[in-house]
Amino acid sequence: MSTALNRLGALEAAHKLQRRELTAVQLVRACFARIEQRENTIHAWTALQKQAALEHAEALDRGPLRGPLHGLPIGVKDLFDTVDLPTRYGSPIYERHRPGLDAAAVALCRHAGAIVIGKTVTTEFATYQAGPTRNPRNEAYTPGGSSSGSAAAVADDMVPFALGSQTAGSIIRPASYCGIVGYKPTFGAIARAGVKSLAESLDTVGGFARSVPDVALFASVLMRDPRLLNLNYDAKPRIGMYRSLQWRHAQPETKEAFAQAAAILARTGAQVEELPLPAEHCMLVQLHADIMAFEASQALAYERLEHAAQLSPKLQAILEAGAQISAEVHIKNLARAAESRARVDGWFDKYDVLLAPAASGEAPFADLGTGDPQFSRAWTLFGLPCLNLPFATGPQGLPVGLQLIGKRHDDHRTLAIAAWVHERLLAAREPDIGASDMWPRG
Repeated sequence: MSTALNRLGALEAAHKLQRRELTAVQLVRACFARIEQRENTIHAWTALQKQAALEHAEALDRGPLRGPLHGLPIGVKDLFDTVDLPTRYGSPIYERHRPGLDAAAVALCRHAGAIVIGKTVTTEFATYQAGPTRNPRNEAYTPGGSSSGSAAAVADDMVPFALGSQTAGSIIRPASYCGIVGYKPTFGAIARAGVKSLAESLDTVGGFARSVPDVALFASVLMRDPRLLNLNYDAKPRIGMYRSLQWRHAQPETKEAFAQAAAILARTGAQVEELPLPAEHCMLVQLHADIMAFEASQALAYERLEHAAQLSPKLQAILEAGAQISAEVHIKNLARAAESRARVDGWFDKYDVLLAPAASGEAPFADLGTGDPQFSRAWTLFGLPCLNLPFATGPQGLPVGLQLIGKRHDDHRTLAIAAWVHERLLAAREPDIGASDMWPRG
């Protein structure tokens, strides 16, 4: 049975487009057909441009190959500036905002041949006020935040790739909840120009796709690193299993997935060892939260001081708390983070990657919010490359992911090992189907 065009992974679609076995118009039409079928249920998009996307696709089909992303439709989180679409940052303050240029990441994707078909829902300034998006696996549940629309659009086969960003857990958590691959690269590896700032020392650009090679394809463009197109890995990785000091908040499905993954990887030849939990790590979640609050109160000073009435009470509280933190305390917090980061960097002398929970468990109900980013805060604080690898299913039939963490500035090897690990986890867990087929579709 042939795969519907909108369900093609980014890499498979790219190969077909490069060989002219598939036209960009065919792929764009298939994606819009899926959006028209499902958007009234999922609410992943804030703006769409069907006619402009089709015209772009027609031009690409008539002309020479543009680059590795030639003809691939993508979604862009509504935190990224786009010259041809409104950019609202998830806030009514910017209801009529039309940027005069593209964010750097968007420009790089377009230059490589990608077709921007629309903007995806983000939470308010990429914080915690939930938007309208629902989880494609079950619409009663949240897709996570803040990259909710991007994660849902990819999980529901509306686009093969979507841009996102992470300041706390905004890529890894929604990827886990929606059952797709989310990739947060090393801090600063992808330019943030043109992305609304929340916390200067934490904001990281990344994205969502349906496999590790798919996210690596886009990362090769955004990071200007063609090595990422080759994820061959022939060694047996050394994997440190890290429960984290938030383990008491992990649900049974996460604990079970963690234990199963350790057993599977050990059987397939990896060197698997559980890491001890440094007592100092008990303060990392709060440390991250304090740094984020201070920097958010600075980055959103205009909105806080001039448009407070248009901010959600939750965001107002975060910004006011951040405004109470002095510069002296913030500098000390940054120094404490750097000291902890240096010690964690030393772990990679012994381990190639770490494996940890991606979230506490399955997605919570939509009316309970976007979920807790506690299992991602430390890794974002340290600026380490991270991926969510969809692996298990919880008691409600919703996805449960695992988080793979690599060494800073070693994204190529991190992605290669992630592909190795994910292939073996899926082979042991679901021998006859791929990651994108593990849950029922609407």
